Amino acid sequence: MQSFNLDQTITAWSSIAENVFVPHTEEEYNRLVGMLDRLIDQVGEDESHPLASLMEVIGVLIENYETEHIPQLEEIV
Repeated sequence: MQSFNLDQTITAWSSIAENVFVPHTEEEYNRLVGMLDRLIDQVGEDESHPLASLMEVIGVLIENYETEHIPQLEEIV
């Protein structure tokens, strides 16, 4: 198992933080959905693709936003 290198993480995070974030607004949510669409086009179902885990992380962020902010279809009826 690799050890956690905080200095490396800070450097890497500063370059991707603008694109990987917890959405708090509908606009941020829509940005992530657009990013996920582009990732799906690039990665497809290739689990060994270098961006596959990023696609999964973005999907989880979107799912969490939807769970908190978008009513379920059963609740609308």
